Formats: sequence, structure tokens, C-alpha cells
Amino acid sequence: MSTPYAKLPGWADYGLIPVINLFVAFVVAGFVVMLVGENPLRAAAILVEGAFGRGQGIAFTLYYATTFIFSGLSVAVAVHCGLFNIGGEGQGYIAGLGIGVVCLAFDSVLPWWLTFPLAIIAAAAMGALWALIPAYLQAKRGSHIVITTIMFNFIAASVMVYMLVDVLKPAGSMAPQTRNFLEGGQLPKLNWIIELFGAKIRSAPLNVTFLLALVMAFLVWLLIWRTKLGYEMRTYGHSPKAARYAGISETRIIIIAMLISGALAGMMALNPVMGDQHNVALDFVSGAGFVGIAVALMGRSHPVGIVLAAILFGMLYQGGAELAFEMPAISRDMIVIIQGLVILFAGALEHMFRPHIQALFASISPRTVGIEAVKGKGA
Repeated sequence: MSTPYAKLPGWADYGLIPVINLFVAFVVAGFVVMLVGENPLRAAAILVEGAFGRGQGIAFTLYYATTFIFSGLSVAVAVHCGLFNIGGEGQGYIAGLGIGVVCLAFDSVLPWWLTFPLAIIAAAAMGALWALIPAYLQAKRGSHIVITTIMFNFIAASVMVYMLVDVLKPAGSMAPQTRNFLEGGQLPKLNWIIELFGAKIRSAPLNVTFLLALVMAFLVWLLIWRTKLGYEMRTYGHSPKAARYAGISETRIIIIAMLISGALAGMMALNPVMGDQHNVALDFVSGAGFVGIAVALMGRSHPVGIVLAAILFGMLYQGGAELAFEMPAISRDMIVIIQGLVILFAGALEHMFRPHIQALFASISPRTVGIEAVKGKGA
């Protein structure tokens, strides 16, 4: 008789399997490094050292992770409702325009701590509104959310070009971007926190948006697992038929989930726009919306896992830059390959090892996977 297909304990489901997937991804990446004639162990050491070995590297790693936390939370909220929001890129773009308008209007008359809340509201509102149309089309017309959100990414990119070239670009400037924000539109850095531990930082863009990202992760946890709305979202995501039978409005729950998802995606624009560039420029999102999909998958759509996965991808971005510098044979394209392997094993092949691990747990300790042993019967 075959071993039953059973549910894993929480620590194995949310911890063990992602670690195994990550380990296999780095093993395969090590073979790729060997193919170009470099030592994979030395490459791994440079990668980790570049991301966490110095204060400067830690600050950059957390800066990248901040954006990925927002985009990962955005995907996770939609996933819990059975939706797949691939429109984070476009929602972030449009939100960046909202942030830019707020900063351009108030950076000369308000301090940053008053401009920042207005920018948060603008980012969340613009991101939510950009997600509203695909949500409505899904709820009312049956248009698949994946297709519509992808299409809206391209529309957002075109809107971005038009606004920066024909509307927001300063007179006499050739660059497709807004003017630089004054102090009222610039967020303070958090590098001093790392320097408290004796590390030295020359300059790094880590800013208060990191704290906002952690707050949003906590609020998403409260929403999904501690509120009636979150229960309704999880119910609909698990079984739309059961949700409809329980009286949950399909239209309402889809639109609300996508509005929250779009708002979170919009808030990721705060980090590069106000925290680093201090202007709105083309391509400031830089693929973070798509990285958020991998972050959510690797983090098992749980805020704690998303924060840890975002830090991992921040490490790959920062440590990868150091690795490309220290090992010229490993180009930036090779770093993208390594990142892609992590995404592949954490996302597309996430269930590759699960059946074997479940069978192992079921054979060793049936009670840990919710199976009661049947006395008096052979296996």
C-alpha cells in the first residue's frame, strides 16, 4: 500500500521545504559557476560577504529587500483570495506618478514627516485604482486577472513615458524625469542604526520606508489571519463554491482583495522615489513587481516568510553586484541566471520534493502529518 498524501507540519511546510529548494538552487548555480572556470565555494563566500560582510553591504541589501517586501505582500494578498496579480510593475509605476505629484507640490512647504504620509496615501490610492479595473473585469466580466494585469503593465509604462516627457519634465531638461525633490520630499536614512553596531557606511539608500514595509507585513498578517475579511478572502481562495454557499459576495471579495494588493504594490514606489532617487524617472521599478512573485512563492505567502525571502533576494542583488566585480568571468547575466534558478526551484518546482518529504514524514511519524495509525492492519 502506498504512503498516504498528507499535510506537513507547519515548520516543515514553511521552513524545511523552502530551505531544501534554496539549497538545490544554489547547488545547481554552483555547477553553472564551475562551467565558467570559477570556484563555486569562493563565489558563494563573495556573495555572502558582499551582502552582509560590511555595513555598506547590509544597508544596500535591506534597501533592495524593502521594495521586495511590498511587492511580495502585494502578490500574497491576492494569492490568498485565489487571484494572481502580475500587475505589480504597472501599479508601482502609476503610484510613482502619484508620489511625484505630492512631492513636487509640497516639498518646498512641508517637512518630510508631513509629506511622507501624503505620499503613502497617494501611492496606495494610485496603486489600488490601477488594480481596480482588472479586478472589476475579473469579477463582473470573467476576464482573467493574469491577462488584464499584464496588459495594464504595458499601459502603465506608456502612461509613464507620456507623463514624464510631456507633463512633468522640467522645461529645458532632456532627461525624461521630474526635477529633484527638495528636502521636504526626501526620506531620512536609517544607516545610523547599522552604524550603532560599529559598522561604517559611506553612503547607502536604506531609509525609513524599510520600517513602513515591516509595519505593512504585520498589518497583512492581522488582515489575513485575524479579521473576518481575511477569513472571507482565504475561504474564497480555497473554494469559491464554498464561499458563495456561505453568502460571501464574489464581486466584493475580488475587488477588495485586488484593491489591497494594488495599494501594497503602489507603496513599493516610495522606496526608490523618495528614499533614493528623489525624483520620478523611467524604469524606477526595475522589475521589482515580478521579483515579488518569487518572493511570495518562496515565503509561502506568509508575511514572515516574505520578509525573509525579500532579504534573500536583496542579498542576491547586492552580493551579486560584488560577485560580478570580484569575478569578472561571472557577468551580470550570470547573476540573473542564479536569481532565476532560485525563482525556478522556489516557485515553479516548489512541489518537486514535497511528495517525497510527505511520504517520509508519514512513514516515520504519522501523527505529525495528521494520520492516525490503524491498529491491527498491515501497511
